[in-house]
Amino acid sequence: MTCYDRRDLGLLLLRLGTGGVLAAHGAQKLFGWFGGGGIAGTGQFMESVGYRPGRASATAAGLAETGGGLLLALGLATPAAGASAAGAMAGAAAVHAPNGFFAQNGGYEYAATLGLTSAGLAVTGPGRLSLDHALGHAVDRGWMVPAAFATVAAATAVVVGTRNRRLRRQREGEQEVLFEEDLME
Repeated sequence: MTCYDRRDLGLLLLRLGTGGVLAAHGAQKLFGWFGGGGIAGTGQFMESVGYRPGRASATAAGLAETGGGLLLALGLATPAAGASAAGAMAGAAAVHAPNGFFAQNGGYEYAATLGLTSAGLAVTGPGRLSLDHALGHAVDRGWMVPAAFATVAAATAVVVGTRNRRLRRQREGEQEVLFEEDLME
């Protein structure tokens, strides 16, 4: 008989809460559930904030959030699940970063919290109340943590970097307002 401790229960609660929130956000993007825009609406939004092509970006973000969230909640393939969710949240944080930290000002606080919690779960592991534990940690090996983070970090750097370069080029082409018309009259 296995006795579960506070750590196992705490990890279960963190996984269920974080995974559930991520999965719901991903379902908004993929299926339009919970008031979301679905692929079409989210794709338009992604285009407007510099992630192109929009539909592909919406699909990738939706899959990372939904898949990563569900896997985190189940405690299955925890390194890959946590890393993919953290990568999606890094992409979201990049959009909100110009607004500062706090969410009430449109900042990246929320995305950072979900991303860091997901990353922490990937590193810590799912605990004994998980499918990873039940399956003998077949998809939760120690080497998988750095491999998952390296892969996701490289992909995230390319995607966010491409977006940032695109936005910078777009701003360079814009003319600053030199005179206010009201002042000229």
